[in-house]
Amino acid sequence: MGRIVVEAAIKNGADANCSITCDVLVDTGAAYLTLPNAWRERLGDLEVYDTVQVETANQSVVTGDICGPIHLRFGSFRQVNTEALFIDMQPVGSRYEPLLGYIPLEQAQAVVDLAGHRLAKIDRVDLKSLIPKFLDRIRG
Repeated sequence: MGRIVVEAAIKNGADANCSITCDVLVDTGAAYLTLPNAWRERLGDLEVYDTVQVETANQSVVTGDICGPIHLRFGSFRQVNTEALFIDMQPVGSRYEPLLGYIPLEQAQAVVDLAGHRLAKIDRVDLKSLIPKFLDRIRG
């Protein structure tokens, strides 16, 4: 399987002057837009929503901060308002490898095209799986 990398513009949702443009690796095993702690100051004063334990691909456990608000635009998809997970990362060579997880992918209506090794836009949001759960909840 190939790697899917897209360019992303990441901005502090409260201060558009604080921004980063970088390549991000699409990782559907990750939940959040995941950025290195080394970049955190470049995005200015972000609110820390939560501190969480994260299990990485090599099965180590690290602590990270979920911060926001973040305005994110990647590829040709619409801007989304999301959060970022900041963790200590080791650079690959001389570069960090931020991750684009499934939450911002779904927010932007992006899907991974495995055959084309790219992101594609989905035409509509699927709520069918949510309807039975919602009906069960309101029926009690």
